[in-house]
Amino acid sequence: MQMIFSFLAFTAGLYSILILIRILISWFGSFNDSKPLNLISRITDPYLDWWRRSVNIRIGVMDFSAVAAIVSLSLLQSIFYSLAYSQRLTIGYLLAIVLSAVWSIASFIIGFLFLVILLRLIAYLTNRNIYSPFWRVVDAVSQPVLYRLNRIFFGNRIAGYVKGIAISLIALAAIRICGGFIIPQLAGLLSRLPF
Repeated sequence: MQMIFSFLAFTAGLYSILILIRILISWFGSFNDSKPLNLISRITDPYLDWWRRSVNIRIGVMDFSAVAAIVSLSLLQSIFYSLAYSQRLTIGYLLAIVLSAVWSIASFIIGFLFLVILLRLIAYLTNRNIYSPFWRVVDAVSQPVLYRLNRIFFGNRIAGYVKGIAISLIALAAIRICGGFIIPQLAGLLSRLPF
């Protein structure tokens, strides 16, 4: 049994690497014409397409479905390794793995949004050409988040643009720091549950 679960864990890890390669390929369209890259696309696209259709984690123009797809493979890999080496899998350990996987996705998205909003603040303060295509993408990602966070903190009151960005950055940093401390502690407690 150990060999079977080790092989499944290895396969999940290898498939994750192929998905990462596929994502990188999609960023550089000129490399899509080679046979090895077409093979990687044929292997990984059905899985990625399923996540895009079923989960659809979008923030503005950014699609984070691939992140969820990779994290789910990492979750499976952890379960297979646990079964391979301990020959048992408790509900507490499974809950700890799921909690860590969910936090991994959330932490990545929070960090990404923090960087995008920070870029937006720097562009605003330095009077960059905010009408270029790059800044339109930054705005498309940052504006929905800024709007929601400003509604939470300011309600219907109108806040200044810089103040709204600063409060949003502080809130995202606080969530990331607190979650980074609390979630591992909670996952550790869950993994020690006897059932």
